[in-house]
Amino acid sequence: MVKLIRFLALPVVAGLAVGLAVLWWYEQGPGARAAEGTGTARAAPTADSYANAVQRAAPAVVNVYTTQIVTRGDSVSDDPLLNRFMERPRRERALASLGSGVIVSPEGYVLTSYHVIRDSDEILVALRDGRDAPARVVGTDPETDLALLQITVENPPVIDLNGPQPVKVGDVVLAIGNPLGVGQTVSMGIVSATGRTHLGIATFENFIQTDAAINRGNSGGALVDTRGHLIGINTAILSQDGSWQGIGFATPASIAREVMSDLIEHGRVIRGFLGVSVQDVTPALAETFGLKSVSGGLVNEVVSGSPAQKAGLQAEDVLVGIDGETMGDAYEAMNRIAGTEPGTTLTLNVIRNQQPLDLDVTIGTRPPASR
Repeated sequence: MVKLIRFLALPVVAGLAVGLAVLWWYEQGPGARAAEGTGTARAAPTADSYANAVQRAAPAVVNVYTTQIVTRGDSVSDDPLLNRFMERPRRERALASLGSGVIVSPEGYVLTSYHVIRDSDEILVALRDGRDAPARVVGTDPETDLALLQITVENPPVIDLNGPQPVKVGDVVLAIGNPLGVGQTVSMGIVSATGRTHLGIATFENFIQTDAAINRGNSGGALVDTRGHLIGINTAILSQDGSWQGIGFATPASIAREVMSDLIEHGRVIRGFLGVSVQDVTPALAETFGLKSVSGGLVNEVVSGSPAQKAGLQAEDVLVGIDGETMGDAYEAMNRIAGTEPGTTLTLNVIRNQQPLDLDVTIGTRPPASR
């Protein structure tokens, strides 16, 4: 009997070992990767609900109602003297508009888009839980189309301002806001692109592009990841007729955080200033100025008394780099300057008369943007 057990045990053990090896090969080994190429491997599980992310983020997304009082008197004649005596009574008319915002701190700070509250006389913020409160404007930054409001409510819901992971193309995102005044709405999409510039939406652009539906009223609302972290402030759409066509833009939360910090501390955003107007180098300009590559910015004008003039920068110089780092275009160069702390000394790498030249410049403070 013992001999029989020994005789049978060896094949059984060997069979189990082979079976375990095959299972490992299929699930974890090179065979799994090969199977993925043929479509036979099991697909990774996908989320069938983002309710937890919405539950975490949505309470902090608010409706922003603004009112502008327009006072007007109707004239009855082209004669100013006659109108002085016969002018009709002045009338006041309230113009209301709607947008969204995001509560980002227990102190009641609310981030929104500047164009949502521009020229408004009164601002009311309505929370999802039914509470509402008048808002004061802490500061605005037209150059990034951001504004910071503050409301006074007890225990306001707060959203996490960006998560630990960087935003990547292909990430699933949720847009939360009040589109077309229908009430708080969540739409889903992916990150279509990052670092979008040259759109003409704001002076300084570095947008997240998404295909999550964004409509009128969503401006200033939240773009969140699947963990409910705020990754952007919904800003604008690209559309020929004003309707949603699958291309929306959000200001990254990292930029919003910097803007908010400056608005709280200084009442405006502090940026570096060079004092030039520049344009992108095109292939035609590169040929004209004898440049080896189509990159950098052509200086069109130097502001009198500016840091650029003091450093010796001249019109028709080509700014190709800063501190030895190549600038891809004029926009990249100006963004680099704006992000530099005033008082910092940089070396501008320029081409003048087809010859390389380095100029040291002390960056100034950019004047406030006109509103």
